[in-house]
Amino acid sequence: MAYENSKALFAAWVSLISNFFLTLIKIIFGLFFQSTALIADGVHNGGDVIASIATIGSMKLSSHPADREHPYGHGKAEDVSTAFIGLILIAAVTFLVYDAVKSLFSPEHAVSIWALLAALVSAIWKWFLYVYTYKASITYHSKSLAATASDHLADIYASFAAAIGLSIGWIGQILHLPYTNYSDPIAGIVVSILVLRIAFIMMIKATNVLMESSVNQDQQEHYIKVFMSFPEVKKVDILRAREHGNAILIDAQIRLPASFNIQQGDDITEAIRQRVMQEFPDVEEVLIHINPWYADREIIEPESVPHLNNNKIKKYR
Repeated sequence: MAYENSKALFAAWVSLISNFFLTLIKIIFGLFFQSTALIADGVHNGGDVIASIATIGSMKLSSHPADREHPYGHGKAEDVSTAFIGLILIAAVTFLVYDAVKSLFSPEHAVSIWALLAALVSAIWKWFLYVYTYKASITYHSKSLAATASDHLADIYASFAAAIGLSIGWIGQILHLPYTNYSDPIAGIVVSILVLRIAFIMMIKATNVLMESSVNQDQQEHYIKVFMSFPEVKKVDILRAREHGNAILIDAQIRLPASFNIQQGDDITEAIRQRVMQEFPDVEEVLIHINPWYADREIIEPESVPHLNNNKIKKYR
């Protein structure tokens, strides 16, 4: 686990260093050649530097073992980092839109081929970073790296939009086409919408985890199938599964024959726990409560079943 965490941290450091140099390149070229899109993209990258620092910090914190104050560990630190990155993206979008709209009412500037090349190099660089970081997030089960990969994807959109706007302006400048220089800020507005969408998706996912929403129904069905693969389990009354950082925590209530003694029930629940965690490596804990099952009696559903009326009696078939 420590080895995987060190490899994941290496991927985060690669993103941080790359973002730092890309920020310098974009802002220097944008200021020198007076490119609104490139300057805005550079400021966006500056936010990425802060986000990368937050990613590294959250990954180090989330790897700390459970303690007295945090008995479930520190896994949610990565979700906090993801939400923070989403906020940075929204702040960057606000700046992008403001600067682009302001440029629409400013005097036109000549478009430089060097600014265009800087935007293209940035887009290609970010593409390789996105592929590398995304694969690392899957390999090491890191939400912070997944958020960073999404951030890289937003940067690709931004850099390509800047490149398209600069290309139109540069061609229009050569061919003396009117108003083509405005393609630069217009491209900035278009990319802002794309980046905003990514930011909201990231924040919604992180917020759902922090509020302990359930994993999707299909995934829960997979867990239930494992439970029911044991012939001793007559019914799964309740199964709740929620994300905790990069791990899944499962709480379940099952029915075993009432004739089973405590040792038999404990052996079965431990076997279920081991199999679930074996088949689903991201499951970190499985807590199982046993309810009695009688072959000749009606089953009264537990009152804690959320989708049933508490007074409803259901017969097992």
